[in-house]
Amino acid sequence: MKKSFFTLIIVIVVSTYGFSQQKKTAKKDTITTQIIEIETTYNPKIADANKIKETPKIQLLSERKKKKLQYIVFSVPVASTFVPKSGVAKQINIGTRERIYKNFLAVGFGNFNAPYLETYLHNFTRFDSEIGLSAKYIAAMDNINNTLLDSDFSNLNTSIFYKKEARYFDWKVTLKGSQDNYSWYGIEKDIFSEGILNNINENQTYNAFKIIGNIDFIDSYLQDSEIALSYFSDATKSSEYNFNLNTNLAFPVNLLRSASSSFTIATKAELLQGTFQKGFTDLNKIDYSIFTAELHPNFSTVVGGFSFKIGFDFFAAFDTKNKVNHFLIYPDLQIQKSLIKENLTIYTGVLGNLQTNTYQQYSSQNPFISPTQFITQTNQKYDAFLGFNGLIDKKLSYNISLNAKEEQDKPLFLKNYSKSDGTNDSNNGIQFNGYEYGNSFSVVYDDVKTIAIGAEIGYDISRNLRISSDINFNNYTLTKEAYAWNLPNFEGSINGNYSANKWYANTSIFIISNRKDVTYSGASFNRNDITTLKAFVDANLNGGYHFSDKFTAFIKISNFLNTNYQRFADFNVQGLQALGGLTYRFDF
Repeated sequence: MKKSFFTLIIVIVVSTYGFSQQKKTAKKDTITTQIIEIETTYNPKIADANKIKETPKIQLLSERKKKKLQYIVFSVPVASTFVPKSGVAKQINIGTRERIYKNFLAVGFGNFNAPYLETYLHNFTRFDSEIGLSAKYIAAMDNINNTLLDSDFSNLNTSIFYKKEARYFDWKVTLKGSQDNYSWYGIEKDIFSEGILNNINENQTYNAFKIIGNIDFIDSYLQDSEIALSYFSDATKSSEYNFNLNTNLAFPVNLLRSASSSFTIATKAELLQGTFQKGFTDLNKIDYSIFTAELHPNFSTVVGGFSFKIGFDFFAAFDTKNKVNHFLIYPDLQIQKSLIKENLTIYTGVLGNLQTNTYQQYSSQNPFISPTQFITQTNQKYDAFLGFNGLIDKKLSYNISLNAKEEQDKPLFLKNYSKSDGTNDSNNGIQFNGYEYGNSFSVVYDDVKTIAIGAEIGYDISRNLRISSDINFNNYTLTKEAYAWNLPNFEGSINGNYSANKWYANTSIFIISNRKDVTYSGASFNRNDITTLKAFVDANLNGGYHFSDKFTAFIKISNFLNTNYQRFADFNVQGLQALGGLTYRFDF
């Protein structure tokens, strides 16, 4: 064992000595030192990564630990060396900036015993949401001069909404309500005895409720969608339901590099149902139910300075009560070209539409309508137009247009005959309703072709004063009726707006030409003669004075020329009406 151990030591010593001798006798390398860079992709493997402890411990040396710093400030006064440059600052007259308030309350009172109240309350709540409330009430408690029946009226409109902004869309819910009180006061004189007049119930009340839901998508092909449900009724137990669902989609399309194009699709579904308790000539109940679906795709683009809108409108309508179905397609073509930049633009196109008429729509156009109507749709076969507009000297704007359209089943208001001969108020023991004394209107339908010429002009006299005017000439060609009942051939208006730091004033003057209606012979539907409603001018003026940003006094003068004209046959209007009040603006 000892021999082996000594033998191993001798071998190690000899080997070490030999290696050192070889190193001393090695020749010097003559190759020069150079740097060689080799570039290659680095493909690390999981095995090359160092593992990190889940709970590492870091220990700092005492030299690297943070030390608390102490600051000492020596306050020494320094003389300012800044000298402002003398001169005069230029002034720019930007006018008085008016503070905008979110809420207001306006109250007033006028002749004809007319109270007025209007308010709007709006507030932003937490989390990007807002709520608003609006209400307006106006009435005239006194009757119109020389009317045999009550001719007072009142209008109340309210609305409340809640809106919420989310990440990908905004949604809004609105609830609207209104109540309008009118009277069938347009009765012929010297026909009815005082006893008959005292037994007429001429009052009518319209009630409307509507709930609307809106959703607007942000950065989406589905732009917006609206769903609405409305209910309309009157004092004679007539009722109407209207359901609407509208959705709009938009798709960006870039066919040409120099053209901005878009493709949109509008869809609509509408269900209208209603009931009248009786007809005007019989006691049969009138029901109507119409369902309409609409698809409206169109493509818009700009090529070579021309703006194009090309599409069509497809309707599918189902009248379930009358068992009538329609499938209709209308063109939607609009072209616009700027010939002289800002000074002259020409436009043309042709459209079509299927209009669903409603009892609520008729009552807003003519509140003296009888609750005995036949409801149907109006087929607007085409509406072709050509016009041009532009600016002159950046102060004068104009628009001139020519329209030609054809409508099937266009509604016209025509006066009803009287069921009373002046001495009776019932028939076979059945009391006449308040609208059956020749003091109401019905809707008649006819196929009408219309040629219309319109012109609009506006002129900015100064920064504070602007005037504008528009006129329209209409020529009607009817199929069955002799005249376009209660439609004027000429309509015009003149408007002026003035505003200063403290004062403001607005005026509007309306000019309406003659209209035609009928008279009847006795208690029957036999038309005796044509009556002409005279042309009239209705001039209105309103203005006010701003005491401050919060308080404003206002006055409204309607029909200040005190013109005694008829809105409809035998329905005179109020004379000069003056209403004054105060507006208060505020924030919560």
